[in-house]
Amino acid sequence: MAQQLRVIGADGANLGIMSREEALKLTRPEEKIDLIEIVPSANPPVARLMSFDKYRYELEKREKKERQARTKIAFKHVQISGRAQKNDLLIKSRQADTFLEAGCQVEIQMRLRGREKYNKPWVLERLKEFLSMITVEHKVIDTPQFGGRGLSLHIIKKP
Repeated sequence: MAQQLRVIGADGANLGIMSREEALKLTRPEEKIDLIEIVPSANPPVARLMSFDKYRYELEKREKKERQARTKIAFKHVQISGRAQKNDLLIKSRQADTFLEAGCQVEIQMRLRGREKYNKPWVLERLKEFLSMITVEHKVIDTPQFGGRGLSLHIIKKP
């Protein structure tokens, strides 16, 4: 800890800049009020008089909220077949439109059977045809990935 600290009281009031020794005299171990350095990078560093257990709880709560915010990116799947008729593809394209409008990332999975897997130009043409049916302006994130029972492609709404 630094020699000079900006101290905030247990009630949230600013007690001003004081030496570390003066700030330590304000702690009350019987009430579990400790001196905790909150912002060490400030000039002078900011310390607060509060319960360390309460500080740790608030810190864990904030970290949990940040973790949840990072994982909130919605990821939706639209599954189509290589042999699907135009009307079926229109229904699926409308579904992809609603997902894109909601701000979700959409994974298009094209299921292929038998010899369809080996006719890549035909499959890519069918995929291009399906992408043209999607009315929302979108951006393809990566190239189509062949594997398993077909191929998959990720798209997002253009900003």
